[in-house]
Amino acid sequence: MIHWMPDSSAGRTIPKAIFRHDLKNYAVDARYVFRQWKEGDKVEVIFEKEDPSKGAVYSLWGYWIRWQELIGSIIALTLLFQVAVAITRNPTPEALIDQIEVKEEKKRRYVD
Repeated sequence: MIHWMPDSSAGRTIPKAIFRHDLKNYAVDARYVFRQWKEGDKVEVIFEKEDPSKGAVYSLWGYWIRWQELIGSIIALTLLFQVAVAITRNPTPEALIDQIEVKEEKKRRYVD
């Protein structure tokens, strides 16, 4: 269940997911970009039995996909695209001649 609690490091109230394991209550940070929680929202928490304090709210956005990973993936794809464009932009004259001289061989439809 989501409960808004004061956070000493942030200096304001933040959403925390409260759950119970082995008769002990735990609270994990439930702040995610593009996620808005209301007091009392029910959420599913995933955690290790050995260390429940490292739990997290189990959802596609925030647990499986995080904004840092999304931005990193976009940057990596952009860089790889730029490298591909830079490599193929200015071919050497020899490469152009090779492309012009290539003649396609007639291929048989069936192999005997």
